[in-house]
Amino acid sequence: MLFHTISLKNGNCDICLENDNLNFVGKVAREKVVGNNAIIISDSNVSPLYSEQVKISLEANGFNTSIAIIEAGEKSKTVFTVNNLYVKVNKANITRSDIIIALGGGVVGDIVGYVASSYLRGVPYIQVPSSLLAMVDSSIGGKTGVDLPFGKNLVGAFYQPKAIITDVSLLKTLPEKYYIDGLAEVIKYGCISDKTIFTALEDYNEKDVLQDIIKKSILIKSGVVQRDEFDLGERMLLNFGHTFGHSIEKCQKFVGLSHGKAISIGMVIASKIGEELGITNIGTTNRIIKLLDKFNLPTSIDIPKEKLFEAICADKKRLNNVLNFILLEEIGTSVIHKLSINDLRNVYKRW
Repeated sequence: MLFHTISLKNGNCDICLENDNLNFVGKVAREKVVGNNAIIISDSNVSPLYSEQVKISLEANGFNTSIAIIEAGEKSKTVFTVNNLYVKVNKANITRSDIIIALGGGVVGDIVGYVASSYLRGVPYIQVPSSLLAMVDSSIGGKTGVDLPFGKNLVGAFYQPKAIITDVSLLKTLPEKYYIDGLAEVIKYGCISDKTIFTALEDYNEKDVLQDIIKKSILIKSGVVQRDEFDLGERMLLNFGHTFGHSIEKCQKFVGLSHGKAISIGMVIASKIGEELGITNIGTTNRIIKLLDKFNLPTSIDIPKEKLFEAICADKKRLNNVLNFILLEEIGTSVIHKLSINDLRNVYKRW
């Protein structure tokens, strides 16, 4: 069941990867904490499918277990939701010896991670990702947070889960649109770090080969996090496509394209910029577009260029009017490139 351990300065995070892992959530939780209270926090889509199974596992291991449900979707990723969850966590008598379970996709993981990081100045928690995107990306690395009206993930903390319990069989019940959404992040790993992932997806026909790609993606993300836990250097490479992707989400007030689809377009824009600057091999963008098209992921959007540019200028990672852009040299090799707002405007206007 144990697939990999991320070794960090403030403790390890075990990643468990297998089919039918939901039945082991209670066992893993019991290994991590001595308290007897647990709360499962899930959303309105995932909870009806899996919360009871996780609750049975926790109760079999001696936990008094409560369930809290939030409305599914990015619109729930607010401080208002966090405040409501504090009330429910308090009613569940959660202390720093107990455990919080985040059961769901990336939105649930981000919100619950932030609740766990801030309630009582830190309560242990476990990520149980239910979507492909969460399995390969958002559940790994301890980035938690919520959105504000003027930006995405502007309130949050770095707070590592005690464990990540990934049950690949959950993908069988995942709606196709969420499955495709997660493939955008998998494609990202192929672009920035492992060309074999990209080429495997170019030849991809059967879903049963995806487990190896999931494993590779998890190992890439885990390795980067282990070497750069607080996003000060190498971890920035994981943001390929995200500067523009997050700006698209902001322009649509977080109720338009899903995260994966926004990142899909963001990767195309970043690759175009790289080619325009002479950093990215010519033809790379067309190859990325072809692969994204194969999985019905969008590659462009009808948002005025100036509006999108304004959203980029408000990026939280901007420092002294300079942004660290993640660009490709070729498929499988990425670099951090500093670009001033003025230089970005000039290159952005040329296409």
